[in-house]
Amino acid sequence: MGLLGRYSRAMPASDRSDEITASLGSLPGSTPVSEVARRLLDLFTGGSFEPGTRLPAERQLAATLGVGRSAVREALAALEILGIVQVRPGSGTYLRGTASTLLPRTLRWGLLIGEKSTAELLELRSGLETQVAQLAAARASEHNLAALQTAVDQMRQNTGDLSRFAAADHDFHDQLAAASKNETIVDLLHVVRSLLQVYADRAVHDEVSARRALEEHETVLHAISERDEVAAAVAMAAHMATANSRLADEAQA
Repeated sequence: MGLLGRYSRAMPASDRSDEITASLGSLPGSTPVSEVARRLLDLFTGGSFEPGTRLPAERQLAATLGVGRSAVREALAALEILGIVQVRPGSGTYLRGTASTLLPRTLRWGLLIGEKSTAELLELRSGLETQVAQLAAARASEHNLAALQTAVDQMRQNTGDLSRFAAADHDFHDQLAAASKNETIVDLLHVVRSLLQVYADRAVHDEVSARRALEEHETVLHAISERDEVAAAVAMAAHMATANSRLADEAQA
């Protein structure tokens, strides 16, 4: 067991500021906020610090990293928005979760600060959704199939109400991800969808587009109900091609 692991049992979870600063190396003075956040994330997701661990003061972190306090303050503010740390007025800043619970949030942060293009996110979503459809065809329970059918029924009933149609469409993909029985893929899809949501909510412009999307979802559901993994993957890939085209058009509008 390493030095940090030995300390984790010997020291209170809320009093490890010196250990945290000792684990951080200095950064160039021109380091952007994103790099400060990355350094902190690397430390927090290493598994050595428990939820509730109090972070060193901004001044101490800034001195250790060799950056200005404003960079530390902005990095911590971003990590708080993502739910990684919690600021308690008059007390300090604390780590909120364990390494395993922080990893999905870490991925979201990495995508946000990595300046990924919409095209790259659409490619990633297509691959994930196609894999999910294939897994769902093999693993979906009767409860999963019923939930998917309910979502498709809601889409069919609301082709003239695009807001409700979009909500049912979103529910279909959520239920499909759950049917895959793969929590890592579910986490990845949640991140990618959240980054594309601003475009996805407006991607279906009219009833004609809604009916076409409905037919594509029905084809996917039929293949999954038949337990045909290849057909499910092909149907989802076809749906993603048209959906991504609509999303790309919306992003460029």
